Amino acid sequence: MATWSLDKAHSEIEFKVKHMMISNVKGYFHDFDVTVDGNAEDLTQANVDISIKTASINTKSESRDEHLRGADFFNADAYPTIRFKTNEIKKIDDDEFELTGDLTIKDVTKPASFVAEFGGLAKDPWGNQKVGYTVNGKINRQEFGLTWNAALETGGVMVSEDVKFYADVQFILS
Repeated sequence: MATWSLDKAHSEIEFKVKHMMISNVKGYFHDFDVTVDGNAEDLTQANVDISIKTASINTKSESRDEHLRGADFFNADAYPTIRFKTNEIKKIDDDEFELTGDLTIKDVTKPASFVAEFGGLAKDPWGNQKVGYTVNGKINRQEFGLTWNAALETGGVMVSEDVKFYADVQFILS
């Protein structure tokens, strides 16, 4: 079974969430790792393991990032890692796969699904075999204990329950 390691210089995990019900706040995690064990071209024959360091959150606002790292949201000191491990991968069409597995945020583990689009397989100028994917998904943050919110006097809430994820990732054959 082949192991594919994350090419961190060419990979990113981003998210966005509706703020005050009028626009999106975007951010990313800069410290994460992903491994693919198996056939990276056909994910139905692979296992995917993702770990994200919650303290690495960045929304381009230090005060907001500190709030997100704190007890109201991730409580990064007590729960330093978000984890997703696949337990089933289905082919949707020629280049798309549904990754279903266990997502753990804080002390809550629930099933979650994400869609991965195969970007291609190539050899870089140094002879390394590489593969790329774009991954999308959405979770309800409150289901994972990220429940802080504030009611707005105009109606609605400060932060939407739904968080959308987007990742571009490249892997190197180990």
